[in-house]
Amino acid sequence: MKFGVILSLLMALAFCYWFLPEKADAGVEIALEAELADTIMEPMVVGTLDDIKKQKWPAPPTEPSHGEFIWMPGAPTTGGGGEGYAEFIVDIPEKGTYSIWGFVTAWDGNSDSFWVTWQPADPDENPQVTQNTEFRWGVRQGNDWHWDRINQWLDGGTFEREWKFDRGETILRIWTREDATMLDALFITDEIADNEAAAGVRLPTDDDVQLQLTGLSVQPGGKLSTTWAEIKKHP
Repeated sequence: MKFGVILSLLMALAFCYWFLPEKADAGVEIALEAELADTIMEPMVVGTLDDIKKQKWPAPPTEPSHGEFIWMPGAPTTGGGGEGYAEFIVDIPEKGTYSIWGFVTAWDGNSDSFWVTWQPADPDENPQVTQNTEFRWGVRQGNDWHWDRINQWLDGGTFEREWKFDRGETILRIWTREDATMLDALFITDEIADNEAAAGVRLPTDDDVQLQLTGLSVQPGGKLSTTWAEIKKHP
């Protein structure tokens, strides 16, 4: 009897090993507060809802994540935005294809775009100068904070962007293009999907913020995003 039970268990384990689908590889998720960028070059600046109200037009009805965001101040119908950027040093923990989601507010057709370059997949180019639409992000409009996947707004259509990287350091720049386009947070993932739920998109937690501020257990010569990505590889 005991032998029969053991044999049944062994057969069940063998079935699981040979016939059940393998568990998917762990994904990479890197959640970043925009206002904690490694470099913020004016006229891109850190803002709050009070700063918006000082412009004499309505602020988004809800607070940004952790109270701040980045933008080029101005009325939401003026255009502009020919200078300034936010730069993030992002260490990619493993080779793969990545997408980026932004937590944004975009009031109208004159305040709904950034330029985006991510080296070394993209060239070392200033799109504010070249006006290369390969790097133009047409932000989905909405007067409250919402997720939008970074796209490629070409003259012939808009397409979601993907970047292929080997493991190592990358440089992500969000360049101003139009006044009043607001960026609160970024989410980088190798889960390529058309909607935020499928991609597992989320705002930075307090732990994310602390890692972005301090790096915590980052090794000498390393970057905090590398450590965070390795910690946050979900099973």
